[in-house]
Amino acid sequence: MPEIILHHYPLSPFSEKVRVTLGLKGLAWRSVDIAPLPPRPLLEPLTGGYRRVPVLQIGADIYCDTNIILPALERLYPAPSLYPAGSEGVARGLAFAWERAMWVPTIGILSHFIGDQLPPEFIKDRKEGYLGFDMSKTAMAPELHLHRQRVAAQYAWLKVALADGRKFIFGDAPSALDLACYQTIFLLRKNCPAEVDAMAGHDGPLVPWFDRIGTIGHGKPEPMSAEGAMAAARDATPAAVTHIQPDGDPGGLRAGASVTVTPDDNARVPVSGMLVAASDSEIVIRRSDPQAGDLHVHFPRLGFDVVAA
Repeated sequence: MPEIILHHYPLSPFSEKVRVTLGLKGLAWRSVDIAPLPPRPLLEPLTGGYRRVPVLQIGADIYCDTNIILPALERLYPAPSLYPAGSEGVARGLAFAWERAMWVPTIGILSHFIGDQLPPEFIKDRKEGYLGFDMSKTAMAPELHLHRQRVAAQYAWLKVALADGRKFIFGDAPSALDLACYQTIFLLRKNCPAEVDAMAGHDGPLVPWFDRIGTIGHGKPEPMSAEGAMAAARDATPAAVTHIQPDGDPGGLRAGASVTVTPDDNARVPVSGMLVAASDSEIVIRRSDPQAGDLHVHFPRLGFDVVAA
């Protein structure tokens, strides 16, 4: 099997979710550090313009969004499982709900502490090309009280779930849901002063739970250049898609159709290609790029709109 390649940058919380997944599974992988904001001239040909981070690459197969990256790693490297005790459905659904509910209020608290330290070009990019709103401290300050309420309310149910002394949400083993919850807290605790704990409600059973996940580590990363990742894609052939059916699209799209795949919340850059296979949880499209060659680009169905081109 080709090497696992992760395109990411250190402070990306969604990248941290994948890095810990790689650590949990004890995997060796190649680390391609990318810029926190576009342009990313050697990544965009691989993704067709998808601009969010992280991106996982295995040869000529490109996985966009953590909600397809984690299931792909589970399928290819099933032990130890991300879904202990038959928790896959609940873990995947609640992970998606947690991240959607927590993203903006987490940014609101982050901005309170470091929003005035962020470079103007970063704030401009996030407003115009990603989030769709101004994340500067001044712009977000009027709703800080709401952001605090929303974060604390989410932390509250997590603390109840952990209150009986269990190590992780489903028991003794970490799950994809633990990692989803962890990554938003990581964003705050990695970047903010210690006062963030009191503001957000990071106390009680959250503290040892967070620390346990932090000790998992990131597996066995080795650096790789963006040029090396491009060469790995160009020299590979996309893997045959056997885990989902060619004509399994719930909307009736058929294999061979021209489609676009677009995030339904932010960074709404459509990626175009030919439908290879689909299910109610995944979509695979084929793209050909002059630099990268033939590629299969994988997306989750949760959080993405797929339409005929």
